[in-house]
Amino acid sequence: ATSIVDTQEVPAKPHAIGWDDLTDDVKDEWCEYLVLSDWVAPADDLRELLDGLRATAERPGDYARAAVDLLHARIAYVPGSTEVTTTAADAWVAQTGVCQDFAHLSLGALRHAGVPARYVSGYLHPSPDPVVGETVEGESHAWIEWWDGEWVAWDPTNAIAPGPRHVVVAKGRDYGDSPPLRGIFSTAGGSELFVGVEITRLR
Repeated sequence: ATSIVDTQEVPAKPHAIGWDDLTDDVKDEWCEYLVLSDWVAPADDLRELLDGLRATAERPGDYARAAVDLLHARIAYVPGSTEVTTTAADAWVAQTGVCQDFAHLSLGALRHAGVPARYVSGYLHPSPDPVVGETVEGESHAWIEWWDGEWVAWDPTNAIAPGPRHVVVAKGRDYGDSPPLRGIFSTAGGSELFVGVEITRLR
């Protein structure tokens, strides 16, 4: 499959809403993004750290940034250190993970404080300054969005706001809703799954 995708810079926005703005109506509208599923539920000792951040955060956006900064500082990015079935609690115990784990940990931290947050699945151009016309191997990637009066995107693995290098494929509650590939096959013989992604900046 070949696609042309428009991406853009996402301008930084001030933290908009207060804790009182997370009303029952807001929680009802975004209820699926508040569920602490097994994928995202924080470990007990992490909950204690998060409660301390919540107690001093003036606004949900302040809490969100403090929480994702804490996780970025504490968790080491180690390719192959976890599996697709690893939960946020498992990654916290191991203190290592990949983008899926950073996303799940961040979602759990935000939902623990009552902030709606969702999982974003997609691809990432590996170069911070892609060369026009150069085709490179892309990377499957995951990041998050949280509700701050509108959806605010954040890449907790790289501690950056998503921009033109980030290609959105799907959004959902967690990895279970939006894996990069999903399908059904039937065969009498064996099979082997392999995936290749190539990304070219066009302009």
